[in-house]
Amino acid sequence: MRSPFVFGKIAAGSCFMDREQECAQMVDNFCNLTNTVLISPRRWGKSSLVRRASERAAERDKQLRICHLDIFNVRSEEEFYEKLAECVLTSTSSRWEEMMSAARRYLSSLMPVLSVGDPQNSVSFSFTKKPVRNNADEVLDLAERIAEEKKLSLVVCIDEFQQIACFDDPEAFQAKLRSHWQLHQRVAYCLYGSRRHMMTEIFTNPGKPFYKFGQNIFLDKIARVHWPPFIISKFRETGKSISEVQCLKIAELTEDNPYYIQQLSEMVWNRTAQVCEDEMIADAFQSLVESQAGLNLALTQTLTITQQNLLHAIVDGVVQLTSASVLEKYGLKNSLTVQRAKKVLVRLDILDDFGRVITMEDPIYAWWLRHIYFA
Repeated sequence: MRSPFVFGKIAAGSCFMDREQECAQMVDNFCNLTNTVLISPRRWGKSSLVRRASERAAERDKQLRICHLDIFNVRSEEEFYEKLAECVLTSTSSRWEEMMSAARRYLSSLMPVLSVGDPQNSVSFSFTKKPVRNNADEVLDLAERIAEEKKLSLVVCIDEFQQIACFDDPEAFQAKLRSHWQLHQRVAYCLYGSRRHMMTEIFTNPGKPFYKFGQNIFLDKIARVHWPPFIISKFRETGKSISEVQCLKIAELTEDNPYYIQQLSEMVWNRTAQVCEDEMIADAFQSLVESQAGLNLALTQTLTITQQNLLHAIVDGVVQLTSASVLEKYGLKNSLTVQRAKKVLVRLDILDDFGRVITMEDPIYAWWLRHIYFA
């Protein structure tokens, strides 16, 4: 029997959990062609939310097309242009001949090359003329020109958008993108990524090109009260049962992290023949911690002693990190040392300082540090 829980990939259909308010807002934004910026830590379901909103928006507006682009592995401005052009052409064309015709018409100076191969007629797109940045205007306005010609509306969704901050001369590149995208009338952009501190810097810093580019949506955790009905229904669908109290325990152990809740629920489901027992949850959680132990140890060993000491204080629940007694107890020389270490750990996405409250981004890593590494 196949597990009814989903983690590590898009949660679609009945596997999609809550987020109704955010989804409704994004559907409105897509249909109204309002630029949207979605910000949250990793594994909080951003990609699943964007896909769900895309489906609902397309159902509402039959002239709306959605383009999905993931730039996690894109390492340069040149590669970005090729991926963007391919995404736009694919989402607005029904046949590869139509794609090639549009590419030659709108991107002629770049001498586009389109090849189709297996499996499933996959499309590979590239430009012959280099460097592409010398003729980037054609690529950046491609979506608008096609949408205008076909009388369509288009939303370009770009995942891992913070990756552009790693390109050469990132601010000049961002300024170039905004100078084009802000003029588009038939195209909107949904930009999101898994590095919250980088996304926040790009979109909320008044000195950055993308400041006030669109509506910023900051995802909160899904309220714990929503998880028991979801988990119980998934067990029931497969002929098994679990209590509300046990579901709340799963949410508590994972600190309401959507990814880990689905993962731990699956591990408990695997251990349940018919009726879930408390021991199964404890055993599954221990297995989850152990499965992450090697990665957690490797990560911790890359940190300086000062950074580790700061994590020790944080997982111990210390709030006043710069008090004299805390500095002495945890070997944190002075307040400047604490601030420097915190800044690095936020940049590494180990700590999250959103809302000026310092928390651990990964609850399983935090549990491992508290109960094993620093025990």
